[in-house]
Amino acid sequence: MTDFIEIIKQLKFNKDGLIPAVAQDIDSGEVVMVAYMNEESLIKTLKGKKACYYSRSRQKLWTKGENSGNFQEVKQLLIDCDADTILLKIKQHGGACHEGYFSCFFRKINDKGEIEIIREKIFDKNKIYKQNLLSLKRK
Repeated sequence: MTDFIEIIKQLKFNKDGLIPAVAQDIDSGEVVMVAYMNEESLIKTLKGKKACYYSRSRQKLWTKGENSGNFQEVKQLLIDCDADTILLKIKQHGGACHEGYFSCFFRKINDKGEIEIIREKIFDKNKIYKQNLLSLKRK
């Protein structure tokens, strides 16, 4: 197995030990989300080929789709020229956005300076997350 420690040493994590990670759909080229990774989540992603991030609000690792089932299958992992940002080219299974959209970037500022929703929801977040919370309580 590849020694990912050498890869980690080349990256520039911020003072909190995090690095921005941009997830881009490999088929459409659309950026679906931006999150953060720490060393552990990056290694887990490299080993498992499913995107794993570090949640700053929950202070823990989370594999994308662990609650919703909307996983990100990692096809390529690229590092920018400054080695301070990661680009994950992924196959998005379901929606990337916890609000129910394929991409977290579902709003735009129109010519009138107003925010406009430009995508349709592909799942009902209340059904997905409520159903998963109920199943977790039963365990």
